Amino acid sequence: MTQTCPDRALALQAMLDDELDPLASAALEDHLRGCAGCREAYARAKQLSILLRGSEMHGIAPAHLRARIEALAGGEAASPARRRPRPGAMPWLGGGAIGALAASLALLLAVPMRPEPILADEVVSSQIRSLQSGHLVDVETSDRHTVKPWFNGRIDFSPPVVDLASQGFPLVGGRLDVLEGRTVATLVFKRRLHTINLFIRPKPASAHDAALARQGYAIEKWSADGLEYWAVSDIPAHELSNFHRIFAEESRK
Repeated sequence: MTQTCPDRALALQAMLDDELDPLASAALEDHLRGCAGCREAYARAKQLSILLRGSEMHGIAPAHLRARIEALAGGEAASPARRRPRPGAMPWLGGGAIGALAASLALLLAVPMRPEPILADEVVSSQIRSLQSGHLVDVETSDRHTVKPWFNGRIDFSPPVVDLASQGFPLVGGRLDVLEGRTVATLVFKRRLHTINLFIRPKPASAHDAALARQGYAIEKWSADGLEYWAVSDIPAHELSNFHRIFAEESRK
C-alpha cells in the first residue's frame, strides 16, 4: 500500500466533508492526480463514508441465522457438556472468542459489500465536484482530434473520443479524474445548459450494463471493447439513455 502525504490528511477529510473552498478543492484534485497514496486514501475514506450513510446498514439477519448466532454467543447459559471443547478444537475458542465471531458474522450480514452502488455515488460526487470547483476540463476543445491525443501518456489505455454536436451533445473537452483510487479518462459533453460527464476506464471482470439514479442524477453504465463507461448527468434519464446509444454507435465507426 502506498503512503499518504501527512500534510494532506486534513485536506482529504475536508474534501470528503465538502468543506474545501473551490480553490483549495482544485489544488487538492491536482495533487490527487499525481499522488497514488492520497488517491487510494481518499477512495477508501469515501467508500467507507458512503457505506455508513447507505441504507445497506439496516439489513436484518434471517431469523434462523440470528437464532444460531445467539446460541453461539450464549456461552454462560450453555451446559458444561456443550462448553467442553471437542477433540481437536482450539483451546482458546471459548465464549469470548465465539461472541466476537458472532458479532462479526452479524456485522457482515448487516453491512454487505455493494461495490456498484458505492461507485455510482462516487461518479455522482465527481460530477458535482467538477461543477462546483470550476475544474470541468483539463483540455477545453470540441476538436476530438485534440482531446484524444491529450490522453496519451497520461493513462494506460486509449478512450474513444467522438463529437456528438450534430446529435445535440457537443463535446466540451476532457480531463483526468479518480474512481476507486484509479485514474480514469473523463469526456465532458453538453446537453443544452446541462453537463454530461462520461468516465471511462478498463473494464473490470464483473462489469455489466445498468441504468441507475442517485441524488437526482441519471446514470448510464455500459461496456464495450474492453472498456467500461459511466455517464452521469441531471438531464432526464431517457435523454441520457439516448446519449449512451449515440455514443456507442459513433465510437464503433
